[in-house]
Amino acid sequence: MTDVKAFPLQWPPGFPRWKGGRSGGAFKTDFDTALRNVRKSLDLFAKDSGKKIESPILSSNIDMNPLSNDRGKRPSDPGVAVWFAWDGMQVCIPVDRYDSPAANLQAIHHIIEARRVELRHGTLALVRATFSGFQALPAPAGKHWRDTLQLNDVPNVTRSHIETAYKALSRERHPDRGGSTEAMAELNTARDTALREIAS
Repeated sequence: MTDVKAFPLQWPPGFPRWKGGRSGGAFKTDFDTALRNVRKSLDLFAKDSGKKIESPILSSNIDMNPLSNDRGKRPSDPGVAVWFAWDGMQVCIPVDRYDSPAANLQAIHHIIEARRVELRHGTLALVRATFSGFQALPAPAGKHWRDTLQLNDVPNVTRSHIETAYKALSRERHPDRGGSTEAMAELNTARDTALREIAS
């Protein structure tokens, strides 16, 4: 598995962020319960499939450091991503459509449960095919976000600079517009890294 960190949120390249307004969802669960549900689902999925779940990591903007002043605060970016290795694949299930980390994590629990249903009614090959859609692309390395976003000449980069550069570059790099998945993944990673850096 690549170097995945639990904090701050490490979103997989190539997966778009939720663009619509976020809702609270219909889940009646808190973060700790949702976390237990995901753990249980992963354990049961491993048992059902006969393949180990290895190196599971929950990545989010929830600072679990007991000495941090931010511990327990609700992050402005509620997205969560569950990363793990299964049957030789590096998998990431990212969800950010709800307005709380607890709801997004509970959604991941349901996504894993859906894979268990596929196992019961289908085959291991079917689940492998489904999980190939969650297969995490390796993060592009080497380039600094300023290079990728073409912001080297801007001394005090703001959120507005980042978003404007991202929108302009995504027009030419998006796979639907003649670009490639790799170029778009690099751009997404650069934007997310830049936004995290200027927020810290």
